[in-house]
Amino acid sequence: MRILLSIRPAYAQKIFDGEKKYEFRRTIFKREGIQTVIVYVSQPIRKVVGEFYIEGIISDRLDRLWESTKDHAGISEKDYLRYFNGKSIGYAIKIEGVRKYTKPYCIKEHWGIHPPQSFLYLE
Repeated sequence: MRILLSIRPAYAQKIFDGEKKYEFRRTIFKREGIQTVIVYVSQPIRKVVGEFYIEGIISDRLDRLWESTKDHAGISEKDYLRYFNGKSIGYAIKIEGVRKYTKPYCIKEHWGIHPPQSFLYLE
């Protein structure tokens, strides 16, 4: 099963460069069996640029989640805390098997759907 995940351009670039090994989320998808993330890069790019496999998902208190992921977070602690403001628990999707497409594409033209605010189930 796959999901389409909206990611900001700077963070998507770090994922495909191999610097960012965790994608942080305030909430996580409910369906079981999600294996592949299709990466939609948000404004100003607005294209699907690649994909990665989910090695696992970590759920923990914010201090412990940061401590276990900070070396490959691809984000500053300040931005991490700002992103999770108001939350006590966070999620980190462990990234593996990154593949950048040779030609990015528009999801509206390709699938006839609008980009998700956070994520969208594809199957």
